[in-house]
Amino acid sequence: MTTPSREVPVDPARAALLIIDVQNYCAGAKPGQTDYLLQSLRDAVLPNIGQLQFACRRAGVEVAYSVIENMTRDGRDRSLDYKISGIDVARGSWDARVVDAITPAEDEMIFRKTSSSVFISTNIDYVLRNLGVRSLIVTGLMTDQCVESAVRDACDLGYLVTLVTDGCTTGSAERHAQSLFGIRGYCRQRTTEELLAEIAVLADTHPAPA
Repeated sequence: MTTPSREVPVDPARAALLIIDVQNYCAGAKPGQTDYLLQSLRDAVLPNIGQLQFACRRAGVEVAYSVIENMTRDGRDRSLDYKISGIDVARGSWDARVVDAITPAEDEMIFRKTSSSVFISTNIDYVLRNLGVRSLIVTGLMTDQCVESAVRDACDLGYLVTLVTDGCTTGSAERHAQSLFGIRGYCRQRTTEELLAEIAVLADTHPAPA
């Protein structure tokens, strides 16, 4: 009997790229935002996510996004944690929009959440299952918060998760490294370069339907 493993290459026909909370609210300079986060986002994470977007679109891999955004004008629908933490992103606001550098394509899905994990306050699991997704590629903000929450929940829900180690960031290099170490049992971890090469080979082997 074959022992199951997380070290399974992405299947382009059954995969999705999930970009978590790379929105104006999280990516802009504001009180409490660290220089490390802003610099790593600008110099590495956004360019890497852009490359992954392009490769996934070309290979027929679904590209999806989560953003923090209230369903109500006064934010009464937010989780208790978000209320305590003061996380309040108005419905339809500039803060709620994905940053211009990785603007979603017209037919790509955006899941609007009011909790740390996108799997808790949206119907993303239902939608991914409708799409036949098995392999989930995860990137975004923050590594040790919403990204980590999504990785753990996706693993428990039965997805094969690949976390892009240089496609996410947080407040410091130490926090980023600690999070990657802590969730290594829930996902396989690859750099953007490694994953791009993998997608290219597999997409050529199994081209997306016309």
